[in-house]
Amino acid sequence: MIRRLIALTIVAGLLVAQEKSDITFKAEANLVVVNVIVRDKSGKPLTGLKKEDFALMENGKPQSVSVFEFQELSNEVLPPAPPESAEASLDAAEPPKPEPEGRERFRDRRLMILFFDFAGMEISDQLRAQDSALKFVNEKLAKSDLVQIMSFSSGIRTDQEFTDDRTKLLAALKKFRIGEGLLPGTDAALSDPNAEETGETATTTPEEIELDLFNTDRKLGALEQAVRLMATLPEKKALIYFSSGAGGSGAENQAQLRATVNAAVRANVSFYPVDVRGLVATPPGGGAGETGAKGNALYTGKAQRVHRDKHAEQQETLNSLAADTGGKALLDNNDLGLGIQQAQKDLQSYYTLGYYSTDGSRDGRFRKVGVKLTNTTLQARLDFRAGYYGEKVWTAFNSSDKERQLQEALMLGDPQTGLPLALEVNWFRLNPTKFFVPIAVRIPGSAIDPERKSTEFDFIGQVRDSKGKIAASVRDAIKLKLPANATAEDMKKRNVLYDTGFTLPPGAYKAKFLVRENASGRMGTFETKFTIPEQPVISSVVWSSQREPLNAALASVEKNKKILANHPLIKDGQKLVPSVTRLFRAGQKLYVYVEAYDAQGQTAATVSLFKGNTKVMESEPVLAAAADAVRAGTSPLQFQIPLDGVRPGRYVAQVSVVDAVGHKFSYERTALVVSR
Repeated sequence: MIRRLIALTIVAGLLVAQEKSDITFKAEANLVVVNVIVRDKSGKPLTGLKKEDFALMENGKPQSVSVFEFQELSNEVLPPAPPESAEASLDAAEPPKPEPEGRERFRDRRLMILFFDFAGMEISDQLRAQDSALKFVNEKLAKSDLVQIMSFSSGIRTDQEFTDDRTKLLAALKKFRIGEGLLPGTDAALSDPNAEETGETATTTPEEIELDLFNTDRKLGALEQAVRLMATLPEKKALIYFSSGAGGSGAENQAQLRATVNAAVRANVSFYPVDVRGLVATPPGGGAGETGAKGNALYTGKAQRVHRDKHAEQQETLNSLAADTGGKALLDNNDLGLGIQQAQKDLQSYYTLGYYSTDGSRDGRFRKVGVKLTNTTLQARLDFRAGYYGEKVWTAFNSSDKERQLQEALMLGDPQTGLPLALEVNWFRLNPTKFFVPIAVRIPGSAIDPERKSTEFDFIGQVRDSKGKIAASVRDAIKLKLPANATAEDMKKRNVLYDTGFTLPPGAYKAKFLVRENASGRMGTFETKFTIPEQPVISSVVWSSQREPLNAALASVEKNKKILANHPLIKDGQKLVPSVTRLFRAGQKLYVYVEAYDAQGQTAATVSLFKGNTKVMESEPVLAAAADAVRAGTSPLQFQIPLDGVRPGRYVAQVSVVDAVGHKFSYERTALVVSR
């Protein structure tokens, strides 16, 4: 079933100047556009209905239909494109006809966006995605189709605006730089110089790339930007998303997923994800480019289950994008063109109904939309988007209004993404039943306007257990004063760091933090899941590139002595700053911290870097420091590893901990990148 809706806000202002004063007249209207497919009992679109045949409601309250249109879409497929030589002669003989201007350009047109996510897509998959799009344009393009082509590597790029001109579409597809988006280890791969220089382009600064490099947020954020570019078009739109999966590549941030879905709902876009890997048959021991299974995992089936679960996790986000926006995902199918044809098939003739909402509040809450036919004798089925999230604005709230807004924003289903932030959760054992969980929140300095010499950040967060109950919460504020001569370049080199900590028992948890910058009202949300095991052999592993004094950050919340005393990452006034994104530069030091528990002898550990099956580096063994006098059975292990000589590229880092006397071995792996 296809359901879609877009909410648009129109603000008009009129300024009348008089001799001694200015009078401002301001009118606001919240125009909500609902696109409805009406099918008869045989499944065919029902035509000929009028404005009076529909009844609209929002949250149970009747709404007046102010906008009414019918878009009639043809399913007739154009004849196949002629060979290139014939096509060239035809183009020379007949100049292209001018496209209609204004709203008429999209009248009775099926709008489809082919979005190619080249970030992390293998070269063979890029070629298959390109070939499937070329085949569709050549053989399956219909008379009503208008197609736009977009691509993403480190920035979103519009390769071709909406058109039905096959020549332009084919030319744009053939211009793709195959291999774009892969990370061979050069700075050029981290920054796309050809990305659009507009306010809607994706991350381009090194600090923002570092923030998003391994997160699924990077892909979802690009989709959010793309659909926002479509928000001015009230027509139904389908975005066919060619990707090699999105998920399991970093901290799982459900906030950005919901923000992308909500932006698509407002922009009236449905996602049709296509997994370009097609049908995958993974060998039991992994592919040739992967590290082989160790121990008996190959023989018990555990290795195969791990590969299968990882593949399913990467497809889970694609399924969510499709299901939550009314589209369909094409997974485990080698005919990638079927994903485009599915969107083409789903976009049938539809009615556009618009109403000015009688609810003037801008609280960001979900509003349920209902549509029905006034003629009850008609046996018809209606497909439409059943609701939307209202707009949220920052106004001149008083202190109680601001506090209420912060509390409500934490509970709302529509996450905030106006302020970029990253969050790192670690855990260290205090005793067999309690663990200290330090949480570090990082806001890049590039997100702060240097013209504002002072501002304040509000932090609010919750940790919920597996039953949804609040296990811990925090509410803090930071006042920030910038140096008098601070510039935008200076801000890029510094961060706002916020640290807090909780004491929790073993179990599965979900952390959600919200930050608001009070000068502009921008807010950001970060969510992640973590699990504290019952009887761990080692703690979580902290990967870092810097130690810094506690007062080195732009701002930091006041710490109480108890948190400082229990914080294993703080020693002698220096804090080990976790690298949330696992991006390191050649020449830096790689700091690694881990704790071993209940070792029966001298514990030793090493850190290794792997590229595929090849071990490219292994540190000298490090012996555990003297057992912690306060936390019984705790043996800290610390590394400082120079990255000189490590070539730029993607690696798998592994820390291995061995208790030879107790016959215990444990290891932890993470993906990281070394750049120039």
